[in-house]
Amino acid sequence: MTRFMILLFMTLSFVAQTQHVPTFEEVISLRNVGTVAMSPDGNHVAFTIQTTDWVDNSFDSEIWLSKNNQKPFKLTNTIKGSSTRQSFSPDGKWITFLADRGNKSQIHVISLNGGEARAITKEEENISSYEWHPSGTKLFILKNEKEAKDKKDLEKRYGSFESDDKEYTRSHIWQIDFNPDQLDPSEYPCYETVDSLKVKAGCIELPKAVRLTAGEYTITNFMVSPQGDKIAFNHQPNPLINTGYKADVSILNLADKNIMPLINHPSGDYLQSWSPDSKEILFTTFLSDTTSFFYKNQKLYAIEIATKKTRQLASELDESLNGFLWTPTGIYAALWNKTKRPIYKVDPISGKHSVLSNMPEQIYGIASSQNGKLMAIAGRNGDQLTEVFVASTSTPSATQITDITAQIKDWKVAQSEVISWKSKDGATIEGILHKPKDYDPSKKYPLLVVIHGGPTGIDVPAPLPGSVYPIAQWLDKGCLVLRPNYRGSAGYGEKFRSLNVNNLGVGDAWDVLSGVDYLDSKGMINKNKMGCMGWSQGGYISAFLTTNTDVFKAISVGAGISNWMTYYVNTDIHPFTRQYLQSTPWNNEALYKKTSPMTTINNAKTPTLIQHGEFDKRVPIANAYELLQGLRDVGVPSELIIYKGFGHGITKPKERLAANWHNWQWFNKYIWNEEVVLPLSAK
Repeated sequence: MTRFMILLFMTLSFVAQTQHVPTFEEVISLRNVGTVAMSPDGNHVAFTIQTTDWVDNSFDSEIWLSKNNQKPFKLTNTIKGSSTRQSFSPDGKWITFLADRGNKSQIHVISLNGGEARAITKEEENISSYEWHPSGTKLFILKNEKEAKDKKDLEKRYGSFESDDKEYTRSHIWQIDFNPDQLDPSEYPCYETVDSLKVKAGCIELPKAVRLTAGEYTITNFMVSPQGDKIAFNHQPNPLINTGYKADVSILNLADKNIMPLINHPSGDYLQSWSPDSKEILFTTFLSDTTSFFYKNQKLYAIEIATKKTRQLASELDESLNGFLWTPTGIYAALWNKTKRPIYKVDPISGKHSVLSNMPEQIYGIASSQNGKLMAIAGRNGDQLTEVFVASTSTPSATQITDITAQIKDWKVAQSEVISWKSKDGATIEGILHKPKDYDPSKKYPLLVVIHGGPTGIDVPAPLPGSVYPIAQWLDKGCLVLRPNYRGSAGYGEKFRSLNVNNLGVGDAWDVLSGVDYLDSKGMINKNKMGCMGWSQGGYISAFLTTNTDVFKAISVGAGISNWMTYYVNTDIHPFTRQYLQSTPWNNEALYKKTSPMTTINNAKTPTLIQHGEFDKRVPIANAYELLQGLRDVGVPSELIIYKGFGHGITKPKERLAANWHNWQWFNKYIWNEEVVLPLSAK
């Protein structure tokens, strides 16, 4: 062995020895990039970074700024809570954002040259979103109406009660002036007493918001035209989730406050962008299809405001469309293409599309300069955490301006590859196979299958996948992890997403089990040591596998559906079930039974952990109790853990830590025969 080879071997050995297996807390504590915004001249990028506050048990976001592509610095610091929805003023001198600093969610402003942020609104209701007017002299805000005046009187006389699907407040648009020289009212005594709302004479006050829209509808999204004379907005009858498919688009003329209906197909119509000349609007729609919008492609159209003439764009793209920017250089959007998510450029005249090259593999957010020549991107390659990049749209080549991935440079992380196999019915299924750092092809490994939700979710190569599943730690323990993109997943086209219609659970199980068989045929796995888990739709598929196969030694069902008949009448998205199963339980009981895990509960043998949020409306907790009782009745080892105060997801760090430990305990017990005690302190 030469001296060079000896030194190389010693170096590699040292690197391997110093690699760190992250703790659950360290993974949950990782800083993560969120949304991006770009200044009108393209010189500056503002983006959010999420951090973990273990003391307050929360995930918080603050705004960071990169000036002229230089090293970013932290711009905001909301002591308790987050700063979000950052936006540059039209002249590029100011950055506005939303934050609740003790007085509801208000718009705050900070100079690009530094200084302290100050509130420029003082609304009684939370502001949910806002947009600048192109002049920079005013902003438009979206907020809820006040509650009915008689609500408190009714409660005082009759107590608390609620009429189903009738208790809500609608959102509308208001306008508020912006004066950069406005004095900060917080520096002046504004009220006669601390408890009084009576204003002192000569008191400094913030401008009052002026209402622009009203009516028996709620506004969910709005955009100001580049010329500043109109506002396009999405509206639906009420804010309830099941009226989203009734969304239409209208135009508010700011000169006379008249509102003109513009787009009103039978299905949902969704505003995407204004054309740079303010003459057209980009929107997506299902046209007249109101029965399959959960899995069919949306269509992209441009509509002329004056004539209402429409033309379809990007008609050859076989994937759902969203998140568009219409700039002078073209229309841009990021769309799933199998496990990649590139930026597509669409020609607004011909409708033809192309893909921007030399970009990160997965794009999660884009923003552009006013002239469309520069772009800010939140994205990542398969071995990275999400980073912020800037790029030219004429000669795309992304320049990275953050180094978020440096957090894991010394960690043992997942080694990922995309594999594919044939399912029982011949469908081609892809999945992500994660291997440990020191993978040995001569060995057979235990296998853990982790199933994503949706079903229109998707799994991609990543160094630290998991959320409530400690994948990196299991890999280091010595196993393989398979994350299948089963039928119904995004990224593979409308036909693929439709394959589990009338076949939920059944076809999905084929895809999982055929993936297991594929790995077994390669001699890679020990079939006597296999486990399966998933959340939401992944929890449902795991529950289906619990009662329909005994190939796994342990299963974890996270927020999973156990019985489609009872789920249908309890969930907050009733159309989901009806669209995928093409009927109601009363019209096709046989299909509802065929696809329900509870139908085959007597066949269950696999020890099953059930995890569920206490107040889950998407998959109500009755599903967890039904599966638990059924498993207990047939003598299957089972346990239900309820995360108190949560809905469909585990959104706080301490409970997410608990969920990781609960899965670690369960699978270590049944796969590795280890009893793990929940630790009371970090290790």
